[in-house]
Amino acid sequence: MRITQGAPGARVLAFGHYQPANVVTNDELAKTIDTSDEWIRSRVGIVERRLASAGETEIDLAVQAGGKAMATSGLSADDFDLVIVATCTMETQIPNAAAQVADRLGIQAPGAFDVNAACAGFCYALAAANDAVRAGSATNVLVVGTEKFSNWLDWTDRSTAVIFADGAGAAVVGASDTPGIGPVAWGSAGDKSDAIIIRGRDSFLQQEGQTVFRWATTALYPAALAACERAGVDPSELSAFVPHQANLRIIEAIARKLGAEKAVVARDIVHAGNTSAASIPLALSRMIERGEVESGGLALLFGFGAGLTYAGQVIEIP
Repeated sequence: MRITQGAPGARVLAFGHYQPANVVTNDELAKTIDTSDEWIRSRVGIVERRLASAGETEIDLAVQAGGKAMATSGLSADDFDLVIVATCTMETQIPNAAAQVADRLGIQAPGAFDVNAACAGFCYALAAANDAVRAGSATNVLVVGTEKFSNWLDWTDRSTAVIFADGAGAAVVGASDTPGIGPVAWGSAGDKSDAIIIRGRDSFLQQEGQTVFRWATTALYPAALAACERAGVDPSELSAFVPHQANLRIIEAIARKLGAEKAVVARDIVHAGNTSAASIPLALSRMIERGEVESGGLALLFGFGAGLTYAGQVIEIP
């Protein structure tokens, strides 16, 4: 039996993102839901969010973000041999998103599969891409997180309707002579799987907010720290901390415990809402675009959510 020889390392070559044009403010939601701008800001930190139009699908969002990442990387569609899409909001399970996204972007006959680890999905997908390149199973990988939560929300339920949103973020992963993506630290808490659930296609997303909040603010810090330790990086060396954009209070609690005083902390939740698997690449792509982080710096990515699942890794910012 012959074993394929992979690259010495892998790294993120570029990011890309896409947000729908429709901006929905807290005041607009307060017209139809028993809530207010002050109530939403004080509990989750959101000011506004983006929602896709009726005609926009998760695939459309993914194609926009993926195309932008590909263009930024300087690679052509012919250079890609694997596409991974992280999502938990597809209308149907068959066909998968990845093959459709690849086809729309002109990537011919790549390996293509979806990952459903909800809000941790992008970090799971990034870990798979990293391992595929290092094992020789792929040369260049397009990794996309895309969600259209607006189709899965009860718009009279303020515990979910004010939080979740639509969007997509993407990364291009390629071979490297030195590692640019650290080992993943991941895990799950399946005993709490009912805390965030959709019981069937005729049901809406339901969330036990306090259960998730307590879990995220007490149990996850060690996993975030483990991602740094596995990469041989002290939190003081981080240029950026990009956690899943679930809740501003959760983000700030984990950042405080991590002790990454020099790091720029992503707070995309304020103007983008919770976009689940899309939130980490979307946030970091926007940070890069605004010049808030420098190329070559180290960023800790850390996702967590339904499942309950979590995953994180340190990367070198492209």
